[in-house]
Amino acid sequence: MSRESAANALRTALIAVIGAGAGLVFLYGPQLPRAAAIDKGDELSAGVQMFVRAYSLVEANFADSLPPERSIYDGAIPGMLRTLDPHSSFLDPNEWRIMQEKQRGQYFGVGMEVTMDGPRVVVMQVFPDSPAHKAGLRRGDVIVEVDHQNVEKLDSSKVADRLKGPRGTSVEVTVRRGPERRLSFRITRAEIAPSKVDAFWLRNGIAYLTIGAFDSQSVSKDVEDRLRQLGEDSVTGLILDLRGNPGGLVSEAVAVAGRFLKKGQIVVSQRGRAAPEQVYHARTGGHGHTYPIVLLVDRASASASEIVAGALQDHDRAWVVGETTFGKGLVQGQFPLTEGAALLMTVARYYTPSGRLIQRDYAHRSFFDYYYRRTGNTRDPRDVKFTDSGRSVYGGGGITPDESYAAPRGNGFQGRLAGAWAFYHFVSDRFPSDPKNLTENWQPDAQILQSFHDYLRQQAIPFAETDFEKNRSWISDRLRAELYSRAFGTRMAARIAVRSDPEVEHGIGSLPKAQALLERLDKTLAKADKRARK
Repeated sequence: MSRESAANALRTALIAVIGAGAGLVFLYGPQLPRAAAIDKGDELSAGVQMFVRAYSLVEANFADSLPPERSIYDGAIPGMLRTLDPHSSFLDPNEWRIMQEKQRGQYFGVGMEVTMDGPRVVVMQVFPDSPAHKAGLRRGDVIVEVDHQNVEKLDSSKVADRLKGPRGTSVEVTVRRGPERRLSFRITRAEIAPSKVDAFWLRNGIAYLTIGAFDSQSVSKDVEDRLRQLGEDSVTGLILDLRGNPGGLVSEAVAVAGRFLKKGQIVVSQRGRAAPEQVYHARTGGHGHTYPIVLLVDRASASASEIVAGALQDHDRAWVVGETTFGKGLVQGQFPLTEGAALLMTVARYYTPSGRLIQRDYAHRSFFDYYYRRTGNTRDPRDVKFTDSGRSVYGGGGITPDESYAAPRGNGFQGRLAGAWAFYHFVSDRFPSDPKNLTENWQPDAQILQSFHDYLRQQAIPFAETDFEKNRSWISDRLRAELYSRAFGTRMAARIAVRSDPEVEHGIGSLPKAQALLERLDKTLAKADKRARK
């Protein structure tokens, strides 16, 4: 980037931030006109002029040369946005490109997720039915070459870029599997559309639907497809799992929530200083399906997942079980800049159908505390609203569940093993071949547990013998999950884990409460209708 173009990028960013009527491309919030470029002769506000003068002084007088990328991408723009709120942020061109790719929900490549394991690029998961899956790559493989070019000194994003390419072209991937095996795969690239939606039967009539994120434009379609393939007419109860769902596109949250509501019911509204209130309604409705729903959430459920939880709770359509959600109810608008970068800037706040605010307070604490030190009840007693059947609900602190369920918290021993990727490395080293003869009820035996114990000692991971014994059941579950991921893929491994998840089992036991909620709503509406006819 030249110095002139860097200054232009800064100037454009400043105009976008302070311009009350600037443009906004649809992402997390509403769609408004795109920002128009401003000519150099246009008059700038006093604040922008002061900012530009300060930047010019730094550029002209700083003791060392000033790389524009560092001063703008790492300094001026992110620093300015950090003074606004915890969620406004700056995306450099690479980050912005990746976000757009995720939004589209598809790309051309081999179909696997790679990440850094220390200095190595490793395969974390291979997408079902992808070219990589059909070729034989698997979780745990260490990528060493792409098209005969050594990539061991590259980071995962650069390796991922090399794996992508036009549909129908081929790429050769060489991996190290286990301590000694070296394997090469010739893979033909294809369209990849990974889905974070899955649905399957837990038991007769009771279905399970999980949504990992709302970050692509295909989420609502995937939900429809999965429920149709499952046979939704046979569903007598649904466990809807939004635990750990960080959010994403408001359009997808509205579509997913709306398909469980009645056509025309409010899903969410948003209000901001620079734009009129916008109300989102259910466009299609539930197509006559009125089975009870138990919705699982936790403290990591945020943003779009809170929109869904709030809408289904306010309309008494679901019985919410778990922990109070994160409390992220700020609408981020997307402002493209020159040089391929973009701003994600808060432009409004979300409100549930009853009118309660989703956003948790951030003005009276540090951003670190906001993200990592959540204690006590965050709901605002002054923001009390009522569901369709008259139940009290509160705003200002996320979505409070109808029924609390606190998942067991990890201990220090578990944290050390997770941080060291102990299970991933153990299985990669000791089970380099595909695990054989695994069934749904398989459990690691005493020999495997002892082998894992010895492996931890060899890797100098500190622990006391009492730690190992107290966590023996937890260790067995993690080893089982890791081996299942290698044998069946991450999706099938997740399904097997769900069937033994105590919170899911608790949710099944709460389905009668969800049914009672529907019956209470019917009685309330019948009484209201009777009064209206008098």
